[in-house]
Amino acid sequence: MTGWDSRPLTADALRARFAGTQLPADPLDVVMPPGHRRWPQGMRRKLNVPLKPAGVLVPLMQRDAGLSVLLTQRASHLKHHAGQVSFPGGSMEPHDQDVLAAALRETHEEVGIPPDYVDVIGYLRSMPTITGFAVTPVIGLVCGDPELVVDRTEVDYAFEVPLEHLLDERNDRYVEREYEGQTFSLVEFHYAGERIWGATAYMLLGFRKYLLNK
Repeated sequence: MTGWDSRPLTADALRARFAGTQLPADPLDVVMPPGHRRWPQGMRRKLNVPLKPAGVLVPLMQRDAGLSVLLTQRASHLKHHAGQVSFPGGSMEPHDQDVLAAALRETHEEVGIPPDYVDVIGYLRSMPTITGFAVTPVIGLVCGDPELVVDRTEVDYAFEVPLEHLLDERNDRYVEREYEGQTFSLVEFHYAGERIWGATAYMLLGFRKYLLNK
């Protein structure tokens, strides 16, 4: 886990690292996913369509064994990202003040964590998805041990992955995928039978890159 071994992985260390980040003034000002130039042309085109602003929470759970990241398995009938592993969150609604409000609202709706249980410590740059969203990841420490109440209309279940596992590059899984007849490589994370891929995996890569200053 190059770049982090000498530092304690604590809530205070994370607060200090993300202290200089801010909620994007323009949630549609996106940074492309790492390695996107190697994607098939058809996938790259989907990143350049008009985007809708969205916010997701990267919920850092403070457990006795250390920090972990809460993720959800999305319901299979949903219109967008059905059956995928995702952070809780969603598109910004007209009544949301900003993408932070959207991320906190959707997190409460999807897994039952109230906004006042979330200590927002930072943000990542917005990232486009091939489904037409500009997603801003909000980094939040979840205070206490709130009871998870999963909304089964949107989420099948929630699970946690140790943060140490996601920060260790030895756990990166490179897989071959095919799109429009072209084969290309993507990064995934696998843990306890769960497969984290797609936009969520790339947001985790962005989180790690910023955290480890690489």
